[in-house]
Amino acid sequence: MIDEPQLLKQLQSGVTKESAFRELISLHKERLYWHIRSIVKSHEDTDDVLQNTFLKVYKNINTFKGDSKIFSWMYRIATNEAITFLNKKAKRLQISNEEVQELAINNLTSDIYFEGSDIQLKLQKAIARLPQKQQLVFNMRYFQDIKYKDMSDILDTSEGALKASYHLAVKKIEEYLSND
Repeated sequence: MIDEPQLLKQLQSGVTKESAFRELISLHKERLYWHIRSIVKSHEDTDDVLQNTFLKVYKNINTFKGDSKIFSWMYRIATNEAITFLNKKAKRLQISNEEVQELAINNLTSDIYFEGSDIQLKLQKAIARLPQKQQLVFNMRYFQDIKYKDMSDILDTSEGALKASYHLAVKKIEEYLSND
């Protein structure tokens, strides 16, 4: 595996861009898939958003300055693409973002790609009731074990604010699960 500065150099070179991009996809595809899936819930929607994410990364790699890790930059793009997708879906269906989340959670039970148990479904319902920022922070910390520093780069928020959001999210989830 190549180190990140070397990979970036290859991604920004016309000669090696294609092969370096394939390497980038193989390195991050699965993690990005699960990150997006935690936001949009549906497998099909996740595939669409993931494809859009990689298209944006490919088109904009030459503007990436290396101020953060490539991974963080890609996660930011994936997060924004997923949120944009949900907003467009809500607008198209003429319902609120909360209703889009509720619809997605209800569809999980019929999703052949969802292999979760009843408790996992309850947890997903509890997460869906959180404000969007808390959902992101909770999913990134709890399921993906992303460090607060990296999350700070991805979400452009201070580590302290992220820790507070995570703490609030955990409390709300515990409350929801104990009242269910």
